[in-house]
Amino acid sequence: MWQFQVVQTLWQFESLAEEWNHLLEESASHVPFLRHEYLSSWWQTLGGGEWQDGDLFIVVARDEADGLRGIAPLFFTHNREGEAALLLLGSIEISDYLDFIVRQADLSRFCEGLLAFLKGVNTPPWQVLDLYNLVDSSPTLPALEAAVNQIGWHYHEECLQHSPYIPLPGDWETYLAGINKKQRHEIRRKLRRLEESGVPFRWYIVQDERDLDREIDDFLALMALDTEKKAFLTEVMKSQMRSAIRAAFCSCWIQLAFLEIEGEKAAGYLNFDYGNRIWVYNSGINNRFSAYSPGWVLLSYLIKWANENGRVAFDFMRGNEDYKYRFGAIDRFVMRVRIERPKPQALEN
Repeated sequence: MWQFQVVQTLWQFESLAEEWNHLLEESASHVPFLRHEYLSSWWQTLGGGEWQDGDLFIVVARDEADGLRGIAPLFFTHNREGEAALLLLGSIEISDYLDFIVRQADLSRFCEGLLAFLKGVNTPPWQVLDLYNLVDSSPTLPALEAAVNQIGWHYHEECLQHSPYIPLPGDWETYLAGINKKQRHEIRRKLRRLEESGVPFRWYIVQDERDLDREIDDFLALMALDTEKKAFLTEVMKSQMRSAIRAAFCSCWIQLAFLEIEGEKAAGYLNFDYGNRIWVYNSGINNRFSAYSPGWVLLSYLIKWANENGRVAFDFMRGNEDYKYRFGAIDRFVMRVRIERPKPQALEN
C-alpha cells in the first residue's frame, strides 16, 4: 500500500535531493526544470520574485518495499485569478516544462491516490489544483483527467504556448539537407561571412568553474542590452538565475556558450545540456556586431555541436518566434490544467 505524505519544510525538501533526482531519471516526464537543485533554487526566490508568498506542499507517495514512488512538487498560494490554489513548483514564467515525477507505469495509480489524498486536505484551504507548463504529449494529462472523472471534480485543459523543437539526425550536413533550401543557404551564407571576414572570432562553451561567476555576469549584461530583458532582470531575478546556473553547472547539465568577435562577447546562449537534448533557455545579443549576425551564427554552431555530440533534439522551449521554425523546428505545445474540487457548501448539500 502506498502512503501519501506532505513535505512542508525546507529541511524536508532538501533531504529529498538524492532520491528525488533518482526517481526523476525514471520518470515519465524527465526535464531539467524538475531537477531537485533547480527547484530548490527556484523556491529560494519564489521564481525570482514572481510570487510574493507561498507555502511548500510537496506530496510524495512511498511504499515499504520500493521507497519513493511519486512526487507532486506543489506549493500553496493564490494564483493569478486570486484563487486559493496548489501550483507546481517552478510555475509559471521561468520554468518552461513542469510535471509530476513518477514512473509511467505508476502514473494512473499516483494520480488517483494524489486526488484521494488532496480530497481530505483542507489546510491549506485550497480550491484549485492549477498546473502550468505540462507538455502536450505528457502521459500525466490523460491519467489526471481519468482520475478527476472518477471522483466527479471539474477538469479543464488549456493550450498555453507553442514550444517547438528540432529532432537531430546526428550529422550536420544531414540536418541542413532536411530544412528549407532558402534557410539552408542563409545559414551557410552567414557562417561564411564571419569565417571569411578576417575578423578574429571564436566561440566556446564555458568549462572552468573558476570563470563561471564572471561569465554569468557577462551573459546577464548581454541579456540586459535588450530593453524587455533588462526590465525582466530585477535584482532578485538575477539572483535566481545565478543560483540556478551555478547549481546546474555543479551537476554538469548547463551549457553556457559565447561567440566573441574582436575579443568582445557578441552573443551568448544559456542552454541546458540534459537527457541527451539541448534545451535553449535564454540568449543575449550585442547589436554592435549585427553585421555578422552573431545570434544566428552562434545558434548554428550550437546545433552543429549538438549533432556531432550525439544529442537527439534541440529544444527551443516556449515561444513561437519565427527564427525557430526557420531552423527547422517542429511545433509542440505546453498546457495548463485546472482541477476544481466542489466548494464546501456544495459538499454540505
